[in-house]
Parts: sequence; structure tokens; C-alpha cells
Amino acid sequence: MNDNTPDLRQVSASQIRAEIRAGRHTGHTAGLAPGKLQCNIAILPEAYALDFLRFCQRNPKPCPVVGVGETGDPMLPTLGYDIDIRTDVPRYRVFRDGELIDEVTDIRALWRDDLVTVALGCSFTFENALVRAGIPVRHLECGVNVPMFRSNIDLAPAGPFGGKMVITMRPIPSDQVAQARAISARFPQAHGGPIAIGDPATVGIADLSRPDYGDPVAVKDGEIPVYWACGVTPQNVLLQAKLPLCITHSPGHMLIADVAEDAETTILKPNSEGPL
Repeated sequence: MNDNTPDLRQVSASQIRAEIRAGRHTGHTAGLAPGKLQCNIAILPEAYALDFLRFCQRNPKPCPVVGVGETGDPMLPTLGYDIDIRTDVPRYRVFRDGELIDEVTDIRALWRDDLVTVALGCSFTFENALVRAGIPVRHLECGVNVPMFRSNIDLAPAGPFGGKMVITMRPIPSDQVAQARAISARFPQAHGGPIAIGDPATVGIADLSRPDYGDPVAVKDGEIPVYWACGVTPQNVLLQAKLPLCITHSPGHMLIADVAEDAETTILKPNSEGPL
């Protein structure tokens, strides 16, 4: 959090977006707006959007779709009455022909009439429920980003999209693993329950202290590493598809929606900050 911003843990989702839009907060969003849905973002040309949505439908654990924008329209009214996807994510990644070319905090100069925004659920959502249940979430305690790893888990392909799943890891006390599994399973729009528990080698991780994205966290005595599907998965998939242009959030830098994290619907009233 930047020194000249308010304590973003204490303000509404719309106020956080206002700080992001003004360029005053460009950091990760873990722990912000408890109770509100956080979203991974993929923005791609309409010509590829249907295949990408097929891919998401076939891989709902890492790619739970929670919102889709109209072609060429940067607004996402089903997630927030004033959301402008060009400015309301703290940091974006820009890819061209399979290469990461830039990380920026505003994509207005890149916006085109053929772009479609796809919003995907984020595991930051169920973390709030874990904390409420008294289950420690190490990266929140340390004020860092969640550790993310490329796994050996195959994805179901669709069109040009396919590859391996990216996963997150959270150390959970052994006597609370079953509870953490049950709680996270209640949030299918935020990756749901774990995809693996225990030995990192079983999911293709060589060293838990060296995440591919995010920050390392310690696994203490009496804790078990637990792995969840991660919304960074579409970034790898889009990268491998080598689209002429695609834009994503930077890992850990999510769009914060106005809708509740456990809402069954994401339809908002006009000029409203809450779900119907």
C-alpha cells in the first residue's frame, strides 16, 4: 500500500477502485475488501473469445467465469456499476504474439473496439472465509502475495488454448485441513476446494521456497501444504496460444467487484453498488 493512500483494508470496493483508478494504489489486492468478489482478468480479441470461453467451461477449477463484457465495451456492469476495466486493475500485463511486452497500470491507450473482457474468480475470495473460521493464511499474515507454481496437471484444450494448470499453495495446520477443504469448496466461483494436499512433487513442484509467481512463505512444523487451482492459469494458456494481443492482470493484482463473494447472481441495479 502506498504511503499517501488510506488504509484500503477499511474502505469499500468502489473506494479501492477509485484509488487504483487514480494511480494511488498499484500493489496486490490480497486482504482487501473482505466479503467482495475478486477477479482475475483476461482481455482478448473477439475472434478468440468463444474458444477461450469453451476452454474456461472445460476447466472450471482454474477458470471459473464470473463475468463477460460486451465486445468493445470496457465497462462490466454485472460486477460493478462504475467498473472500467481499462483503469480499475492495479497492474496489467500486455502480451503480443506470445511475448510479455509490458506491465502497466492503465490500458486506455491499448483499448480497441474488438476486445472482450472475461472475468474469472480468484482464490483471494475464499481466503476471507478461512480467516473468519480461524484458519491462518500465511501470506496475509506476512503482507505478501500468495505463492503460485506451474504444476504438472494437464488442462482440457479448446481451440488454440491448452497447457498446464497454475496452482497456489497455503500452509494449513494439519488439524484444520479438512475444515479448509470444506470451506473453500463452498466457493466454486473462486476455484472451490483444493486440487492436492501434501507432497509438492505430486503436482510437479520441485521447491516450495521458489514460486513461479508471488512470494515464498514458510511451511511450519505441524502444517501441511495445500494446493488450489489458480487464476494465473489463463495467463500461461494465453501466452502459449500466441495471440496477436491479449491483456491480463498482473499476478495478485485483481479487479475487486461490488458483488458479494458468495453471491449466486452478479446482476446489479443501475447506479447501484450492491447485488440485487
